[in-house]
Amino acid sequence: MYLLFLPVLIYFVIFHYWPMYGLQIAFKEYSAIRGIGGSPWTGWTHFERFYQSSQFWIIIKNTVLINVYELLVAFPIPILFALLLNQIGNERFKKTVQTITYAPHFISIVVVVGMLHIFLSPRTGMLNHLLVLFGAEPVFFMGSEGWFKSIFVFSGVWQNMGWSSIVYVAALSGVNPDMHEAAVMDGASKLQRIMRIDLPSIQPIIVILLIMNIGSFMSVGFEKIYLMQNALNLDASEVIQTYVYKTGLLGAQFSYSTAIGLVNAVINFMLLAAVNQVAKKYKQTSLW
Repeated sequence: MYLLFLPVLIYFVIFHYWPMYGLQIAFKEYSAIRGIGGSPWTGWTHFERFYQSSQFWIIIKNTVLINVYELLVAFPIPILFALLLNQIGNERFKKTVQTITYAPHFISIVVVVGMLHIFLSPRTGMLNHLLVLFGAEPVFFMGSEGWFKSIFVFSGVWQNMGWSSIVYVAALSGVNPDMHEAAVMDGASKLQRIMRIDLPSIQPIIVILLIMNIGSFMSVGFEKIYLMQNALNLDASEVIQTYVYKTGLLGAQFSYSTAIGLVNAVINFMLLAAVNQVAKKYKQTSLW
């Protein structure tokens, strides 16, 4: 058993724990010539610089708003979808629906963003053609700050809803059918059976996944946001991950970007510990 566990342990040590040695450059003025050990210490300079930056509140606001939006919309929809899917009696139709909803998950993010540009184009986009048909003016959705967060979240729902529901569907398949039969005999409606039998059955899984989602609250999908960004929507789309990429890799400010990444990681860890403690306090399932 320990031998089977060894490859996983080696993976985490090499790719997750050993790189933490480099976090010290957040407190140094890193120089590639001098290396990590030879670079001079600067203390909290880079953290203060980030806090005093004109971009600080814009980046934090966008990161928090997008994550709250996703938590309120993208997290519960797969649960609702799984509960509804579980009520379908026709197995062939059920499998067809599952296949159709799983498929978008395997589409590349680059392709998804390309599809968004095509469908939402102000000149050739399908949605704008419908707006013009009903007498409205075309809208440049991809260049609008007001539409950016909704497009990001709901396109993610379309792509990942089916795939994210798999774990809930699997849990619902383990519910004892005798409970539903007894509820039907007692005159319970479908909604009552969902609320009193199905939902409590998957509640532990919901709590665990919620804790894990909160644990990555400040981490937004970098690739998709970066591909959706342009000069017109930048004030609504610049988040911590894209800012770190631009300052760290493109701007070669390695110490500064490491400091920002460290702040992000610490906030995520504190949120994870806090939510886990709350779940534990109310006698729900917790990570530890």
